[in-house]
Amino acid sequence: MGSVTLSIFTIIFSVKFIFGNLGNIFIILVNCMDLINRRKISLADHLLTALAISRVGLIWVLFSSWWRDMFFPNFWMNLIMVRTMYIIWIVTCHFNIWLATCLSIFYCLKVANFSNSIFLYFNWRVKKVISVTLLVSLVVLLLHLLQSNTHMNVLIDEHKRNISYNSSLQNFPEFSKLVLLSNTMFTFIAFALSLTTFLLLIFSLWKHLKRMQHSVRGSRDASTTAHINALQAVVAFLLLYTTFFLSILTELWITKFPNILYFYFCLAGEIAFPSVHSFVLILVNSKLKQACLPVLSWLRCGSKDESPHS
Repeated sequence: MGSVTLSIFTIIFSVKFIFGNLGNIFIILVNCMDLINRRKISLADHLLTALAISRVGLIWVLFSSWWRDMFFPNFWMNLIMVRTMYIIWIVTCHFNIWLATCLSIFYCLKVANFSNSIFLYFNWRVKKVISVTLLVSLVVLLLHLLQSNTHMNVLIDEHKRNISYNSSLQNFPEFSKLVLLSNTMFTFIAFALSLTTFLLLIFSLWKHLKRMQHSVRGSRDASTTAHINALQAVVAFLLLYTTFFLSILTELWITKFPNILYFYFCLAGEIAFPSVHSFVLILVNSKLKQACLPVLSWLRCGSKDESPHS
């Protein structure tokens, strides 16, 4: 039963890894081609491209962790390798969450409709708002790295006193607990901002639909569609990040009770965040959706051409 379950999780993880790479690379290629043709792209496309790049990085970090534990469970890791691995994890995870948050803020400012002077001020200066948010995220990242590095040094010194310096750190759960807990704390601000944008979009949509009841137009006008598309992107991010967060908490809990099946279950939950959300963003973005249609048509034609020979 254990081997069957392990095989199922391996298949799920592999499918998410492949499609996650394809979806994010597709976003990167479409926006890069648009940049080459038009010499410029919108702020939303800049955010989507940067987010897709960071997600490819996170997917490969998760894949390397799975590959090492799957095929090389006794792989020897020195202190430099451990530190490097966790720094890469912190950076990729940080940009995944903060860039998605910036995208949520952008959708909220561009789609939501409020007469509040503060909201209008932010709406007119959306580029500055995004720039300041990214700058704040870099400060948070610096503090995160400094805090993690300080605690890592303390743990390494303690580790050196207990065992020889050259011994393996394969079973060194303190590092994992430290990084996962600090990552959760430092990304809570981004999650709270995304939740705020979600609530604002819901309230704005409710006000818009209420106004539409007294109008002769249909309820699914352009503004309603824009609200729904933005909400889909933000809701998908919140749900997938919650799954990501719960997977991390589960991974922290199972360090006390090591079990390879639980570990793969957590990895499958974590990789869903950078993989699945990319396809949601493609579906709610008109340009990406239009660019995706020829690819789907080509794949459909290819399957029809092969069917008579099978």
